[in-house]
Amino acid sequence: MAERDPPPGRKTPIIVGIGGTTRAGSTTERLVAAVLSSCAEMGAQTHMFGGDALLALPHYEPETSGRNAAQRAFIDAVRTADGFVLGTPGYHGSVSALVKNAIDLIDDTRTDTRAYFDGCPVGLVVTAAGWQATGVVMSAFRDIVHALRGWPTPLGVAVNAIAQRPFGDDAAGGEIVDPAIAEQVTGQARQIMALAQSGYAQRVAEMIAQTGTASTA
Repeated sequence: MAERDPPPGRKTPIIVGIGGTTRAGSTTERLVAAVLSSCAEMGAQTHMFGGDALLALPHYEPETSGRNAAQRAFIDAVRTADGFVLGTPGYHGSVSALVKNAIDLIDDTRTDTRAYFDGCPVGLVVTAAGWQATGVVMSAFRDIVHALRGWPTPLGVAVNAIAQRPFGDDAAGGEIVDPAIAEQVTGQARQIMALAQSGYAQRVAEMIAQTGTASTA
């Protein structure tokens, strides 16, 4: 992915994508990757955890501290991120279990100086079979991000898999052919980068460290 030098005095923001399904190259995963690609064009470093990576994560067990290599790599990426893109298919009115399991693992950061998504912009992508489903799942997704202290971008990417074909009829294609969806993807990336490049998440961590008031709630 293309990278550009950050403005003077700013570090290159790291944006982490999390999303996909058990099907390789799902529409959900490709849309998350498209937002990441747009972020990269705006100067970010990116890291993608697609369907295969999420499948490698065992069921989250809060009562145990042992983590396998895939889980450790995931949490390490979360800890270094300045922003996120989360994507899920809509299953029965909510986030898929595959994606939710990864989100649950982020609880391992609860005692960090910067816990969870604190201070980070979070772009959300939802694909579902119908407009009602996309709206319901997007609302649930935003609630989850708020619970993890993140800042959902005002613009969410919601795709009706029945009425829309963002990648046309090319099952393996990477280019978005729907202009409206392409604009949503670019717009969301722009909002993520605006906050990520501001250094807000870093300042939040510094303020918590100085005051010693980090909460584990």
